[in-house]
Amino acid sequence: MGAPDVCWTDVAVSFLSRPGAYPGEAPREVSVIETHLSWVFLTDARAYKLKKAAVHDGLDLRPLEARRRNAAEEVRLNRRLAPDVYLGVAPLARDPAGRLALGAPGEVPDAREVIDWLVVMRRLPAGAFLDRRIREGRADEGEVRAVARRLAGFYAHAERVDRSGPEHRAFLARGLAGDRRELSRPEFGVDRARVERVTEALRARLEADAALFDRRAADGRLVEGHGDLRPEHIHLGPEPVVIDCLEFDRALRLVDPADELAYLALECDRLGAPRVGRWVLDEYRRAAHDPLPPELLAFYRGYRACRRATLAAWHLLDPRADAAKWRGRAAEYLALAL
Repeated sequence: MGAPDVCWTDVAVSFLSRPGAYPGEAPREVSVIETHLSWVFLTDARAYKLKKAAVHDGLDLRPLEARRRNAAEEVRLNRRLAPDVYLGVAPLARDPAGRLALGAPGEVPDAREVIDWLVVMRRLPAGAFLDRRIREGRADEGEVRAVARRLAGFYAHAERVDRSGPEHRAFLARGLAGDRRELSRPEFGVDRARVERVTEALRARLEADAALFDRRAADGRLVEGHGDLRPEHIHLGPEPVVIDCLEFDRALRLVDPADELAYLALECDRLGAPRVGRWVLDEYRRAAHDPLPPELLAFYRGYRACRRATLAAWHLLDPRADAAKWRGRAAEYLALAL
């Protein structure tokens, strides 16, 4: 991969925060959002994502080439459900005098000049994202059902996974064991009795319903999916799109659609709109001719809630984090799992 090269990060963020950094756009201002993994720069018409040069979940993005490959993979994968949104990968380069310039998507300048790579997206109107619609009480049933039909078509044509039922159950069992271990760490202050109750109930269901999981695998239901199907990633409209798939770990994208749809329903429930999740599940059943057995949905709902509780708890490792917020979020997900 080459040696880590992180020295240009502060310079790049400073440059990309200025309206003059975007040739051909002349934005009035640039909104800058820092996430756990990335910096996002919003102009009037586009969004530019710069991955942090760090190690994320075992993926080393410190080398420049690793960030280029990651950006290209993010574009490739997300074009499956948002083909007109992901415009490509753009280089950020410097000339011999040290001046920075942002290239166009697909442009490949002299590799010696490139200091970083950015994913370039068409900016979507914020008011049409599903989480925003739910919070404002404006989720439209017809538009939500259109999303479910879009997902049915996506899963029908997605790459099938060569994983047996027992292999898939073992993968899920490892995830549960990991969540139980992490959420029981004393520094997180999570109710250990509740953690053990939830994870043990899910482990028992996984064993009791083994034949159901195995039949789903034998029927070819396991696919390479989205990996992070949440309301904030769904943009409604005549042609709904789904963005921000989980690009950095293929193993986490190998799913039963029942898993991702239960996850989406869980998140709708957390936002106070369980009816929206029901719309998705009902329409998907009809469009995909998939019964989505309730036992399966119940397991995956609890499984995803534990996963989200663990992710919330991990924020507590950051000394800058709002401890009360993330400890409360972990407890909220465990309550939903129950």
